[in-house]
Amino acid sequence: MRVLIAITGKREVIGTIACGLASPAEGHLRGMAVLPEWLGRGIAERLLSSAEAHLRQQGCARITLDTTEPLRRAMRFYEKHGYRPSGRITDFFGMPLHEYVKAIGTVQR
Repeated sequence: MRVLIAITGKREVIGTIACGLASPAEGHLRGMAVLPEWLGRGIAERLLSSAEAHLRQQGCARITLDTTEPLRRAMRFYEKHGYRPSGRITDFFGMPLHEYVKAIGTVQR
């Protein structure tokens, strides 16, 4: 798992995202967060783009992520950036966990 962070010029952490390989051709995103006072400034887009670029370099053809129903804002963000619900819903401590997926290209080995 690779963790990417967004920092200010004062070296303060303002956002994070983690990504890793779920299989040789599939990447997975985890734990993206941006401090509330930094929302709307493109931080989340840059973190997501960097994670996707890393997974593409690893040869991934698609990326998955999971999110819960209370995180509607996150769902809209991911959909805006090309992620679609896969239809797979699992249980996360009694809460529905929705899988999203995005194709990012073909596997190149």
